[in-house]
Amino acid sequence: MQGLILQLTRAGFLLLLWLFVWAVLRTLRNDVYAAAGVRVPPRYSRTSSVLPSFGKPKVAKNLIVTQGALAGTRITLGAQPVLIGRADDSTLVLTDDYASTRHARISPRGTDWYVEDLGSTNGTYLDRARVTTAVRVPLGTPVRVGKTVIELRP
Repeated sequence: MQGLILQLTRAGFLLLLWLFVWAVLRTLRNDVYAAAGVRVPPRYSRTSSVLPSFGKPKVAKNLIVTQGALAGTRITLGAQPVLIGRADDSTLVLTDDYASTRHARISPRGTDWYVEDLGSTNGTYLDRARVTTAVRVPLGTPVRVGKTVIELRP
């Protein structure tokens, strides 16, 4: 009887060991593909809806400062681009030592808004990724300019 219990314990331990190795390999695979910029789709995405969206698609109407010295500032978006920097003629004037005089510009193209870095020293970041060309800004995605974080909202 003791031999049977010992064999079952060994088999259970071996099964747990293989499950652990499988979990580690799966995590590494996802991290490697994410670092390379390849999106590995999950089986069930929490962000995608199963039901179709009825009505008008949401369009950005406001630019809101979520972090920084100007937190809570709201700019109503129109047809003109929004210039961000320390210059007095900027739409959003920053008092941030990490922001350049003319740091970034957010401009409309159709119903979408694009952010572009204007040759700043410290760079402009769209959700942790450095902006090197004009990049579309999804609603609610943080854009970091120095210590200031802004978002587009409907």
